[in-house]
Amino acid sequence: MLNTDKIRADFSILQGGKEGTPIYFDSACMSLKPKQVIEVMNDYYNHNSACAGRSSHKLGNIVTKKVKETRELIAKFVNAQSENEIIFTRNTTEGINLFANSVGLKKDDVVLISDKEHNSNLVPWLLLRDRVGIIVKIIKSNEDGSFSLDNFSKEIVGAKIVSIVHTSNLDGATNPIKEITKIAHDNGALVFVDAAQSMAHQKIDVKNLDIDFMAFSGHKMLGPTGTGVLYGKMELLEKLEPYMVGGNTVSSSTYTSYEFLPVPDKFESGLQDYAGIIGFGESVKYLNNLDWEDIGEHELKLSTYVTEELKKIPSIKIIGPQDPKDRSSIVNFYIEGTDMNKIAVMLDEMANIEVRSGRHCAHSWFEDKKIYNSLRVSFYIYNTMEEAEIFITNLNKIMKIL
Repeated sequence: MLNTDKIRADFSILQGGKEGTPIYFDSACMSLKPKQVIEVMNDYYNHNSACAGRSSHKLGNIVTKKVKETRELIAKFVNAQSENEIIFTRNTTEGINLFANSVGLKKDDVVLISDKEHNSNLVPWLLLRDRVGIIVKIIKSNEDGSFSLDNFSKEIVGAKIVSIVHTSNLDGATNPIKEITKIAHDNGALVFVDAAQSMAHQKIDVKNLDIDFMAFSGHKMLGPTGTGVLYGKMELLEKLEPYMVGGNTVSSSTYTSYEFLPVPDKFESGLQDYAGIIGFGESVKYLNNLDWEDIGEHELKLSTYVTEELKKIPSIKIIGPQDPKDRSSIVNFYIEGTDMNKIAVMLDEMANIEVRSGRHCAHSWFEDKKIYNSLRVSFYIYNTMEEAEIFITNLNKIMKIL
């Protein structure tokens, strides 16, 4: 069982401030940051503000060592074969774009994606369709919103890439990645996984799932903004051509030639966010001190309560699987004919309840379903049942005046 009181004590924002103490139900967008992460970042700026991998002085060597330690921590966190399979990025979006623009797709190559992808795993492929002439195919979900292995098996023949979300930011449904990679590999396709929404909520083993490439963000897993990772199997990363080059990506150059450094350096151009990377490492340490089963049980308890209470309101429709066990930490719902942004603002003004409203960077799904927008509640390790009860109490008040 999670000790939420102990956990909450690590988050300064939950101790009150200028805006009061928020009930923060928007961790699917970005998690809060524990003081341990903030402290190591401040330590970098106050005491070790230097470049990594370049200068040979003491400060530079300290930063180089800390960046290497973070790379090793993250490699172990996902069970990568080597720390060199971990490429630092700004976020999941950059990781997806890096892969999409480096894998060397040609005209008529087929890329499969699901019908519930974030814009970051839709638009890069559509852009390559327009620029290069690749073919983008959409895998339709089952009626209940779950991934259709039947539809996938029909579409996989001849595909080069499967780029698929692990846990949907839209409805919290988690796709069967191990089955997807097996079917894809049997048909000669590579699998790229968007793990932005799953990495902070469940243990991910890239070897066990046989994932070829994967991207995730630090800011959703207690880490700083502007941090992320692209993971790839080394033998596949070595085949990619970097799409952004410059400082620290080459071992030498002349006026007419260049020679790239090995992976991961050839993909990490220019000065990196060293404070962010060090903070990212600290967030991984924080998560390593928690139990994944405890996290899952805690989130399910909150999600189950909120789901059951929402189902008592006839006009509310929950998006995706109706069983909370199939929805990770996310509860997303809408009311026909109602702008859910108004309800989100009212919750904030009435009780400092912070939720996400809108189309959640999944415009294509909302357009397809003819739904205007929705309100998403997402839980994490620092949320409590008392907060969930306050949310339901205030939502019921709003429903009476709508």
